[in-house]
Amino acid sequence: MLTPLGRLDKYAASENVFNRQMVARSLLDTLREVCDDERDCIAVLERISRLADDSEPTVRAELMEQVPHIALFCQENRPSIPYAFSKYLLPIVVRYLADQNNQVRKTSQAALLALLEQELIERFDVETKVCPVLIELTAPDSNDDVKTEAVAIMCKMAPMVGKDITERLILPRFCEMCCDCRMFHVRKVCAANFGDICSVVGQQATEEMLLPRFFQLCSDNVWGVRKACAECFMAVSCATCQEIRRTKLSALFINLISDPSRWVRQAAFQSLGPFISTFANPSSSGQYFKEESKSSEDTSVEDKNRIRDQEVPEDVQIRPEDVSSDPSISNSSVKLENMVEDHAETSRKSPGEISVPMDSSLLCTLSSESHQEAASNENDKKPANYKSALRPEGGASSPDSALLDQELYNSFHFWRTPLPEIDLDIELEQGCGNTLSPERPEETSEVTAPGSSNITMATRKELEEMIENLEPHIDDPDVKAQVDVLSAALRASSLDAREEASDAERRSDAQDGLGVNEPPNCKINHDASVPLIRDAVENMESTLCYIHNDSDLSTNSSFSPDEERRSKVQDVVPQALLDQYLSMTDPSRAQTVDTEIAKHCAYSLPGVALTLGRQNWHCLRETYETLASDMQLLHIDKRREYLYQLQEFLVTDNSRNWRFRAELAEQLILLLELYSPRDVYDYLRPIALNLCADKVSSVRWISYKLVSEMVKKLHMATPPTFGVDLINELVENFGRCPKWSGRQAFVFVCQTVIEDDCLPMEQFAVHLMPHLLTLANDRVPNVRVLLAKTLRQTLLEKEYFLTSASCHQEAVEQTIMALQMDRDSDVKYFASTHPASTKVSDDAMSTASSTY
Repeated sequence: MLTPLGRLDKYAASENVFNRQMVARSLLDTLREVCDDERDCIAVLERISRLADDSEPTVRAELMEQVPHIALFCQENRPSIPYAFSKYLLPIVVRYLADQNNQVRKTSQAALLALLEQELIERFDVETKVCPVLIELTAPDSNDDVKTEAVAIMCKMAPMVGKDITERLILPRFCEMCCDCRMFHVRKVCAANFGDICSVVGQQATEEMLLPRFFQLCSDNVWGVRKACAECFMAVSCATCQEIRRTKLSALFINLISDPSRWVRQAAFQSLGPFISTFANPSSSGQYFKEESKSSEDTSVEDKNRIRDQEVPEDVQIRPEDVSSDPSISNSSVKLENMVEDHAETSRKSPGEISVPMDSSLLCTLSSESHQEAASNENDKKPANYKSALRPEGGASSPDSALLDQELYNSFHFWRTPLPEIDLDIELEQGCGNTLSPERPEETSEVTAPGSSNITMATRKELEEMIENLEPHIDDPDVKAQVDVLSAALRASSLDAREEASDAERRSDAQDGLGVNEPPNCKINHDASVPLIRDAVENMESTLCYIHNDSDLSTNSSFSPDEERRSKVQDVVPQALLDQYLSMTDPSRAQTVDTEIAKHCAYSLPGVALTLGRQNWHCLRETYETLASDMQLLHIDKRREYLYQLQEFLVTDNSRNWRFRAELAEQLILLLELYSPRDVYDYLRPIALNLCADKVSSVRWISYKLVSEMVKKLHMATPPTFGVDLINELVENFGRCPKWSGRQAFVFVCQTVIEDDCLPMEQFAVHLMPHLLTLANDRVPNVRVLLAKTLRQTLLEKEYFLTSASCHQEAVEQTIMALQMDRDSDVKYFASTHPASTKVSDDAMSTASSTY
């Protein structure tokens, strides 16, 4: 029947070590029992101080593990036991930092960091009790192990105590430790934590005090120190200005990449991509960040639509950080303010002098109807009506709104700089530009001729050649968009040429018109007649080079070494850094640096691409293609983790990007051999069946191949139950589908299974052929045509049906005879004859395309 304090005293004085360990573990429970009595709480804390002097290291370590929990209890009960932690517990923690036992020191270090992280140590105590002890432990005459551990603690606590304490108390000693000539372990710890210290003290202290030490550490004679420098290089770079990053750190990093030690080179190449990303400039990359450091790309689609559909009064300023960073939105929204100001300025001019300030990038985001509306409002309306020119009428035309959404989020706008719209109603613009101003009779008659053509004859010839080179690939929507833009630019240049040729005639006509139809002394500004065309042509010149390079890279397969080198030149990051990054895909790097160097290159590719910007994508295209075709396989456990995420590829930002789904189907064919039959059935089968019902025929055709290969793999498994279940699902979902396209897909799958010998013919005759033959009575001729092709050109070519006189052969012949008497002429033809073409897949593709 002992009291809590009596029980504590009894076991604390025991000679049994386990009893004293039990006392240390039960201290928190004892405090909770006596928390109502302040004197008892103080008594328990005093006994903790005595227990801290225990000679057994395990008891001291056990006590230190309980200190953070006890400190939290003291914080919660501060009114009854003020200053308990500072007086009784903190001295034990800092004293144990120099304990002779390694386990005790480790637990005290962990306890100190936990207390700092939970903000349980007062700032005054940090300055007067913690930091002085750490400074003393890092003195030159301190124990080697203790010194190394103390430096590590100083570095780890710097982010927790803040810039002021770090700069005043920690930074001077840290700089001394970086130059410790006797112990490389200390220098290695300093190098490993260099980035954390830089991020805490900021740019000025980094550049003035830390960078000289960093240069010394990067050239240390111990490779482990240099390796640690390479690993923290990105954090150091983030704490410096752009000039130092470009002029000094870049050269220093090149030295690490060419270090004699393979381990240093390996770490440097891993940090190369992150280091390049520190050169990113939001103005060039198109990325903006809000105050909470959250990318504006996180804005939901609803918010994007809301921002886009809002009315924009003339007195509202739109900041770039308040809108989405989607290229087709940000480029237009960021410039709305300037456009409103320009419009307000032009409204003070005479009507004849008003020009259209509509930016070409905004035109790319508007529908064709809103183009004309914007143009007319710009010329005819007051500034207060400017908002109606910025958006289509909401609710008046919902199909137009849906079309606008698709245009905003397609892959063309995502991957390319917004291109100017050229094809406008020229007569409308000319009519607006030729408006006379009767309100300025005091001015003399004046005629301003348009400027000379912005696109020379040589440029027009270049445009024609580019269009000719791109036309063979016109099926690609992205290529078609480029061709449309280039054709518009060509038309615009021809228009300017015609205007220049008839300039004199227009001037004379305008002067004659003054005397006949209009009052005298009116000013005509012909320069305003085609402002949109001229502005668009000027903007086009800035994009022609990019489009030209883009098409050349995709069409030309051979470059001279000089041309290839020039194609990868840019000015965003030091070229030496980019060259080293591009070399990471070189097979020799895997031998001399790291076998997984290509993986590190791929991991950093998004950051590097964002840093270089879209205008420099040509520098990374070859590297991207090399990485995309790299066929390294993952470890089987890691591979299975990605298996659960494959279905996410079915959902894309733009449903019109059917090539993405086609590529998914092709990749799944290659993945079949990597997974077990169970995994294929459970995870890949649903994706394959989903793709077989895709609305684009090209995707469906590749998916038929995928399903047939899946049937082959599952049938060969032991036991073949998964294969039988898949066949039954095909019959149920496609062979008996109420939609004729589904039944046609079933015939396609059967045709592919036969052609590729995915099933033995006897198994095909049992599991699939009966359901296939029932489609001879299908009410849709397209299904019967494909069935006739499959039976006549594919099935009867197999030896099994040529030599065996089985019931299956008889059923096939009866079905063909029925199809030969079909009421549809195409069905009769394919069932009765054997067409000359043996490319069944081509015939099937043509049939599939006709059903799109």
